[in-house]
Amino acid sequence: MLVTTTNSIEGKKIIEYKSVVFGEVITGVNFVKDFMSGIRDFVGGRSKTYEKELTQARDGALRELMENAASLGANAVVGIDIDYEVLGQGNGMLMVTASGTAVVTQ
Repeated sequence: MLVTTTNSIEGKKIIEYKSVVFGEVITGVNFVKDFMSGIRDFVGGRSKTYEKELTQARDGALRELMENAASLGANAVVGIDIDYEVLGQGNGMLMVTASGTAVVTQ
């Protein structure tokens, strides 16, 4: 499955537009991760724990987007946009949404 943030794919012709497709992941961050991240933030440096959580959520959202596109018979998704939100009480949840247009290319 080809996926891109652009509206076209060089060397490919879009022959059919299927539908807008989405992939969404909502994940919580637990107390231990929060505590360790807080220590890193206090002493400086990057929070590898949160970076890993963010990467996993983004990969999951893109994987779901591609599965949804494939179920429509698409072989590519163009115009992908990825959004991040924190939600829940105390902002303890991370939501990653990927959206794009499922297409058939030739």
